[in-house]
Amino acid sequence: MSNRTTPLNDATYNYLLEHGLREPDVLCRLRLKTAEHEFFDMQISPEQGQFMRVLIEVLGARRALEIGTFTGYSTLCVALALPKDGALVACERRETWVSLGKPYWVEAGVDDMIDLRIGKAVSTLDDMINVGEQNSYDFAFIDADKKNYLTYYEQCLTLLRPGGVLAIDNVLWGGRLVDDTLDDRATIAIRELNDRIHHDERVSMCMLPVGDGLTLARKVENSG
Repeated sequence: MSNRTTPLNDATYNYLLEHGLREPDVLCRLRLKTAEHEFFDMQISPEQGQFMRVLIEVLGARRALEIGTFTGYSTLCVALALPKDGALVACERRETWVSLGKPYWVEAGVDDMIDLRIGKAVSTLDDMINVGEQNSYDFAFIDADKKNYLTYYEQCLTLLRPGGVLAIDNVLWGGRLVDDTLDDRATIAIRELNDRIHHDERVSMCMLPVGDGLTLARKVENSG
């Protein structure tokens, strides 16, 4: 019995993966390929990917949104969990990163479900709002440049339907948030976002010690 989250040493973490992970082969191969990338540590953990897949299934999500695609591992996690008629808008600024994952999307048979938008995500999301897509997405995932996290949060909240869920990565920021001597732009932005969500009555929320910290924010029914 424990009244707090059990810390994971390497042996316990490996046990978690061996007994708790059901990762399709195509997804596993993309994860291992990404591990060879210069910025491999930007990829979400496999258990976080599986958690999001189950979350999408529970939500019955059909329309999803991703801010920050990188090599497309999280994208593939989401797409595999959507129904055959589902759709995912994936926002990424660097097409060279996404090119690594595209063949795996094709192999998995979900490439036609993924609407990849290359460019600044702030502009992409503004365009989506301006053409009337607010209140129409079931699930959104933010894992991009931290300086714009607050902006992405507000944009995604606008695009989500009431009852929709927003998942936000890196909310524990490797433990750096509790170091008062750190005042770089990214750290400040995540602190501000965490404070905003904690007091935001437009959502119900939960911060989980999954990966580098994952916040779930569900848009409440009367928030518009």
